[in-house]
Amino acid sequence: EEAERGASASANLFVTWETLDLPYPPTGIRCCRLTAAVASVDSDHPCRNIVWLHANFHKSGQMGAGSLLAVLGLCFACALLGWTLGSPRQAEAVSGYDSSASHAGIRKIFAQSSRGAATGQRKVVLLTGAAGFIGFHTALDLHASGDVVIGLDNFNHYYTVSLKRSRAELLKKAALKGPALHLIEGDVCDGELLKLLLQEGRVTNVIHLAAQAGVRYSLTNPLAYVEANVKCFVTLLEAVKTVNKKIPITYASSSSVYGLNTQIPFSEEHQIDRQASLYGATKKSNENIAHVYHHLHGLKLTGLRFFTVYGPYGRPDMAYFSFTQAILAGKQIVEYRREDGTELERDFTFVSDIVSGIVASMRLGAELEVFNLGNTHPEKVSRLISLLERGLGRTANKTTAPISAGDVPITYADVSHAQRLLDYHPSVSLEQGIRQFLNWYSAYYKVPIPGARGRRDVPPEAR
Repeated sequence: EEAERGASASANLFVTWETLDLPYPPTGIRCCRLTAAVASVDSDHPCRNIVWLHANFHKSGQMGAGSLLAVLGLCFACALLGWTLGSPRQAEAVSGYDSSASHAGIRKIFAQSSRGAATGQRKVVLLTGAAGFIGFHTALDLHASGDVVIGLDNFNHYYTVSLKRSRAELLKKAALKGPALHLIEGDVCDGELLKLLLQEGRVTNVIHLAAQAGVRYSLTNPLAYVEANVKCFVTLLEAVKTVNKKIPITYASSSSVYGLNTQIPFSEEHQIDRQASLYGATKKSNENIAHVYHHLHGLKLTGLRFFTVYGPYGRPDMAYFSFTQAILAGKQIVEYRREDGTELERDFTFVSDIVSGIVASMRLGAELEVFNLGNTHPEKVSRLISLLERGLGRTANKTTAPISAGDVPITYADVSHAQRLLDYHPSVSLEQGIRQFLNWYSAYYKVPIPGARGRRDVPPEAR
């Protein structure tokens, strides 16, 4: 991301990337392919160092032999540093994957695990996006319920990787007792890896949460959404089709599929053919593709339309998180409004309520279903800001702006379908949820917040 910002700021700087196909370290190595001069070292993850080259060739795009050797030297120095130091946060419970050379290691992991088989009511769940916000909480819930979890995540850089590593550390801690809990670092677009995990792990259920999230990011990085949300989804379905068609798949859709729908509350029965963002369109395509794979191949698929999920260990790009950071830093926040000046409304849903719906959907294992998972109580964004101000003991420096491209005026879930079939009953109010989030934020970032009570309001498994 830093390289892209630099490239956009200077016509003389050209940055292109490739991932070196090396079997180790499992975190992978990112290296400049064509461009010389500044090395930015990520001390947190030495294997992911970003190598920048100053474009001394300027407009010609040519590079001298000396500069090219310097590039290669820096690249392989990063590689050797990664091999030598490894990642201090990785351990036996968090198993790394980078290329086909690691397949034998993955087989060994499952062969040695005496806690990895389905028995009685216990499930073996392949959970993609396990180091993500919702995936992390889902993994902890499944593990606490006695299910085996085989987590998969590529630890991408959409937001700070250190937060994902912290979640991985908590999963590692949880894995010390109870049923097996693995976290494999790999890509959902790797079909061979998926088939290996499904076969060797003797998977009984799949929960697919890995995706490229964010509405505004899709405006500038559209191909990332096509790759992660469409190609990888089809790759997963193909893997399940090949290994065992009977494995039920629960996958993340989004409230963004409703787009410009004006009927409220949003119901699964509504026609949804006017998405307002590419993100929403990719999620709608998931639902269409799921229908096709059920019709042609008999796969069992359940899509879940999440409504504005928030909570501890959340995504920093979400409003509640970024507003908190900005208010504490004394920076200005922007509250977007409709063209007539009226406020936007969101059906903010606490992560524990979402997880309850995910797990219930997995256990139902329906043939073909779609469910809304929301809180059923839309709140104005100004209400969110007010709760943050009260909890932080500070007044926000805020301004207003017209609703941005890709955004929608309101989200409002009708969850009656989920209530009937999943016994889904969201119970955490926005006020309660924000208090839990701020308690976690204060403890995690070591920021004194008036009224924060450490982590007592955060579920024990997420401490």
